[in-house]
Amino acid sequence: MIKTVSTTPFQDQKPGTSGLRKKVKVFAQPNYAENFIQSIFDSLENFQGKTLVIGGDGRYYNREVIQKAIKMAAAAGFGKVLVGQGGILSTPAASNIIRKYGAFGGIVLSASHNPGGPDEDFGIKYNVDNGGPAPEKITDAIFARTKVIDSYKIADIADIDLDAVGSVDAGGMTVDVIDPVADYAELMESLFDFGAIKALISGGFGVVIDSMSAVTGPYAVEILEKRLGAPKGSVRNAVPLPDFGGHHPDPNLVHAKELYVDVMSAEGPDFGAASDGDGDRNMVVGKGMFVTPSDSLAIIAANAKLAPGYAAGISGIARSMPTSAAADRVAEKLGLGMYETPTGWKFFGNLLDAGKVTVCGEESFGTGSNHVREKDGLWAVLFWLNIIAARKESVKDIVTKHWAEYGRNYYSRHDYEEVDATAANTLVATLREKLATLPGTTYGNLKVASADDFAYHDPIDQSVRKNQGIRILFEGGSRIVLRLSGTGTAGATLRLYVERYEPDSARHAIDTQEALADLISVADTIAGIKSHTGRSEPTVIT
Repeated sequence: MIKTVSTTPFQDQKPGTSGLRKKVKVFAQPNYAENFIQSIFDSLENFQGKTLVIGGDGRYYNREVIQKAIKMAAAAGFGKVLVGQGGILSTPAASNIIRKYGAFGGIVLSASHNPGGPDEDFGIKYNVDNGGPAPEKITDAIFARTKVIDSYKIADIADIDLDAVGSVDAGGMTVDVIDPVADYAELMESLFDFGAIKALISGGFGVVIDSMSAVTGPYAVEILEKRLGAPKGSVRNAVPLPDFGGHHPDPNLVHAKELYVDVMSAEGPDFGAASDGDGDRNMVVGKGMFVTPSDSLAIIAANAKLAPGYAAGISGIARSMPTSAAADRVAEKLGLGMYETPTGWKFFGNLLDAGKVTVCGEESFGTGSNHVREKDGLWAVLFWLNIIAARKESVKDIVTKHWAEYGRNYYSRHDYEEVDATAANTLVATLREKLATLPGTTYGNLKVASADDFAYHDPIDQSVRKNQGIRILFEGGSRIVLRLSGTGTAGATLRLYVERYEPDSARHAIDTQEALADLISVADTIAGIKSHTGRSEPTVIT
């Protein structure tokens, strides 16, 4: 029942920040997905008879690749596959399933916040037994295997009915089609005070969540509407669609603008949130206040004890290097460990497993904790609702009081998407050559204190990752960060991060772009963004 199929390597299968992402038409090439899946299996050891979790965000081509992965897992010798009903598993839910059932690992099919559809994006990544993304030693091995692979094995069996919950035999391997929501909802109920949140909502506090026609919909409906009593329809765009209904499922002020405008209106809800394609990102908006991801991490950390699952306190905080230093100030005041890592949730795994940190965050709308090993959009939303219910204050009041206590980190990210890759790489290379000459130079009122290309020394396994983003730090706490993103599928995405620390509460109400205007100008002066990219302005500002 096992077929060995001859194949030839593809030379473009290097995993990025979180797995391999390409256009659907690339993945649909004969043997393309099969080559990568076989390369995953060829890079692993001692999985015979073990359990593999498989699921995805429901985007176009999800079901087809799940069928391939199941048949190839049977041929490889796995004993059981757990797959979400309909092929659905949010990324945090997949992490939870791996951890809860002691699985060997999991294959997660998603391109996260990237668009879906026949002409859009698809992705495959492998998660290890702690539920987190594979570390680079494994992804490097997978990539090396993709360059020399000459065959793959696949069981010659019928497709699995992914819509029928239950167990079936697949070439001697058991396939359990499971409810994709139940285990995750149970986990959330164990962490947060559902009684207090339910009382908040029943008392007239208006809550809406835009699931952006992506995977969070079924999870949000079960938790927000069924368990917490929010009115039916509080979860918008709740049905996952293969093309996300034509939406760009990225929860930011550009792609979730309609939600933002609604919450800011006089008659709109008190609280709004959005999640992305695979459910691991979040945007939080309160009446009169958009919460930046960096502030969200800091405020969750500062108020963690208000949630039952974190009542004993947290052990430490981790953030990606480009994320603002707002959380650093919380860690300092609470006497907690603070860790700065490269971009990519996989870098938090060692710190979480070692108990060094409890909460983690990235500026790219990702927040999470030690409950799983992925960022978790709905978890962050529920944490905010728990904080609001416990403090009996609005989002705006919570944020402004936090700034008054810790100071405000004005912060913004400018994305230049689908830039010519050669031009983007030239910009970075040229800037690297200038780094040694920058300290001590002045630009108006800004004086460069230091400049480097961030290198991370993992305190747990002692590994070192270099060239993780260029940092230009100014006296007084302001900084500029530039890096190339690893999540795009076309050209290059250049990200510029600008940050200014303002301790004076009398200066906490300035428009963000106005507060950062001089830093944005200096970034172009130093890096030559406009001249290298040919762009007069960024594609997206968040």
